[in-house]
Amino acid sequence: MNKTPDKTDAKAKIVADFRLHEKDTGSADVQIAILTDRINRLTEHLQNNIKDHGSRRGLLMMVGQRRRLLDYLHSTDTSRYHALTKRLKLRR
Repeated sequence: MNKTPDKTDAKAKIVADFRLHEKDTGSADVQIAILTDRINRLTEHLQNNIKDHGSRRGLLMMVGQRRRLLDYLHSTDTSRYHALTKRLKLRR
C-alpha cells in the first residue's frame, strides 16, 4: 500500500491553504500554488529521468503558465503578489 498522500488530497489542501474566500477554487493565488506544487514534483521526477523530454516540455509549459499568472497578479494586486511569492518561496 502506498503511503504517499493522494494527488486529490494534496490539491484540496493547497486550495484550502491559498483560497481567498470560502468558495474560491480558481483564483490566481490558488492556480499559482497548484502549479508550483506540480512543478516541484515534476522537477524531482526529471532529476531521476533525464531523458524524459515529453515531461520536460510539460514542465516548461507549466512554468510559462505560472509566469503569466504571476505577471497578471503583479499588475492587478501587487501586495498579494509579494505575499504569495514570499509564501511559496519564489524569486522575483
